[in-house]
Amino acid sequence: MVYFELSGRGFVDAIIVHSGQSNQKLAGCTLFITGASRGIGKAIALKAAKDGANIVIAAKTGEPHRTLPGTIYTAAEEIEAAGGKALPCIVNVREEQQIADAVEKAVQKFGGIDILVNNASAISLTGTLETPTKKVDLMMSANTRGTYLASKICLPYLRKSNIAHILNISPPINLNPIWFKNHCAYTISKYGMSMCVLGMAEEFRGEVAVNALWPQTAIHTSAMDMLGGAGVEQQCRKTDILADAAYCILTKPKSFTGNFVIDENLLREEGIKNFDVYAVAPGHPLLPDFFLDVDPDTLAMKMEAHGASPVFREGKKIESAKPEGPDGAKPEGHDGTKSEGLDGAESAAVKPLGPVEETFKIIKGAISEDVVRSTQGVYLFELSGDEGGTWYIDLKNKAGSAGIGEPPVKVDVVMSMSSGDFVKMFSGKLKPTMAFMSGKLKIKGNMALAMKLEKMMTQFSSKL
Repeated sequence: MVYFELSGRGFVDAIIVHSGQSNQKLAGCTLFITGASRGIGKAIALKAAKDGANIVIAAKTGEPHRTLPGTIYTAAEEIEAAGGKALPCIVNVREEQQIADAVEKAVQKFGGIDILVNNASAISLTGTLETPTKKVDLMMSANTRGTYLASKICLPYLRKSNIAHILNISPPINLNPIWFKNHCAYTISKYGMSMCVLGMAEEFRGEVAVNALWPQTAIHTSAMDMLGGAGVEQQCRKTDILADAAYCILTKPKSFTGNFVIDENLLREEGIKNFDVYAVAPGHPLLPDFFLDVDPDTLAMKMEAHGASPVFREGKKIESAKPEGPDGAKPEGHDGTKSEGLDGAESAAVKPLGPVEETFKIIKGAISEDVVRSTQGVYLFELSGDEGGTWYIDLKNKAGSAGIGEPPVKVDVVMSMSSGDFVKMFSGKLKPTMAFMSGKLKIKGNMALAMKLEKMMTQFSSKL
């Protein structure tokens, strides 16, 4: 066995080379892949197609989507061009009969099914009170129920195969409450996919291998673009890394079962050392994915945000900013004189501005008609920590405004976080997507407007 360090798409094909042995381990195998019209599912399909595999593209998109790229038919063209054979099937995994019909077509065309990849998934990163019942039903039925049904319907054919693998794109089950508190319904639905691995791996041990695969970092897909907004791709890896990791799993013997595999860990074990080839922007910091415990540095930042240690700025402890009294009066300074707020002519004449107050002062000065016209949102910030309190940014009405307290108009988005993280976020030291995914930032309201905030921040950060 010889290990190679190579670069470029599909280099895992040559990781393990046996003298005189064909490298096309999935040649002639039939893969039934849900959600294979784009993203991770299509990447896995194309990887197998290079071996000459048969791919059943089981996905919903038959007609071009108004925002998402690709259909089952364009994916089929790419698969055929890569060297595989394709069978595009309209399949909504919420519909049992559609799965059954696609499986029957696959068996008629290719003679059986060797591998099932449960990739199709729905996501809504919203809290319990903010998640409509129909979205709860969508996630539970697409993620957990869809995975269960596809597995159940494919299993009679998988048991006849010498390959016999089920691979769920789902995370290790991590019961840390941080992964439940911000998006409980989504977490339950993804863990349901993982519980299918736990149960079926034991139920069909020796007959069918059942494993889960999850990325170490965020993966650049259409879903990530919608969740993270413009520029998020620089913090992601390409779908290639999951395709290569999936290939490694699917070419292992049936005895490799019941595992929750992290893509990077597996590829390191297989001899891969250069992971820059997978990065969208090599050298750029990467977002950790959901459900994996954060690294020690990030954990320390989270502890600091919750008061475990004092927050410092340029070597000096931050002065606490006192909020307005109930009658709207400004708090007194340390010498007993009145200190004006952001809208006052004598702002911070008595004592230095705290970091949050200084940030809002700069934001207020940077608001323009163009920013208001392009954003059209009102943001309320509920801050905890040294400068805890309520602040707002109105980028919807007239010329816009910013200040302390509640805005005089209806709020579109409420963001809750520590005052220290707020300053880091607006100064460009903490990406909003990272803050949200790690639990530092909690969002209620219009998510589309929330994502516009990241664009707006780039205009402010240079001045902070």
